[in-house]
Amino acid sequence: MLHRVDRMQLAVRDREEAARTFAAALGARKDREDHLRLYNAARTVVQAGQSEFELLEPAGDGPVAEHLERWGEGIFAAGFSTPDIAALAAHLQSQSIRVTEEGGQLFIGPDQTRGMRTVITGDRAIDAPSLITHVYEVTNVVADHRDTAAFYARIFALDASRFCPIKSERWGYVGTLTLYNPPEQLDRIELTQTTEQSLAMGRFFARRGESLYMCFAETEDIRPIAEGLKARGARYMADEDFVGSMFIHPSALCGMLMGISRTNEAWKWSGRPELATASRATH
Repeated sequence: MLHRVDRMQLAVRDREEAARTFAAALGARKDREDHLRLYNAARTVVQAGQSEFELLEPAGDGPVAEHLERWGEGIFAAGFSTPDIAALAAHLQSQSIRVTEEGGQLFIGPDQTRGMRTVITGDRAIDAPSLITHVYEVTNVVADHRDTAAFYARIFALDASRFCPIKSERWGYVGTLTLYNPPEQLDRIELTQTTEQSLAMGRFFARRGESLYMCFAETEDIRPIAEGLKARGARYMADEDFVGSMFIHPSALCGMLMGISRTNEAWKWSGRPELATASRATH
């Protein structure tokens, strides 16, 4: 019942400054502002490609203020779209998942998942010119990726036969990609279970436990993003020839670690490497 990874919510201290950061780093543009009563936060929404980033600045006590006090700026929630939000709300409630509705969106607390605070929005066509095309993955670091995959398949009505196992010795994890609709889409929740606590993800899990770790987006060309970050003195990691993928350091993007891969390149580690090869052949 999930269709796309359509947004990320971030806890920020100054949403105007955060909007400028997203504009500089990703070419995002401001779309709207409002107030989110559930979190007692002022919200600025910026758009980049087919995705939105909700920048949440606390208006007083509440979950956003608590996040900033404990962890600083960074990812607050993962956002997904669905073609039928009423049907998904009913399904979640049938699975004993507590859901709060505000402004046409559904909100699920991290205590109802595996540390993944969630916002769900009805499908909406967005195509804002930017340096990325869309966010397609959010990473949920968990204690047991197999158990979590089965749990998310049940509560979000996903087809587990489409899921893909993953493993990385370089980054120190094993896990599952909960692919929604392959091969048409890459969209998924990446579930990672750390295997080496001395590496970055292992250290993160040791501090925070089950929680949101990062997100991944696609782009037609990595070079302009990397060059813009370099010009601003912002931290990132990319191959010298700008082929494949890159990572934007949290210090460069309001506390959010973001990976960016070239169009279809992620199929190389998502169970369908021939799709990445075919994409390169057509460019």
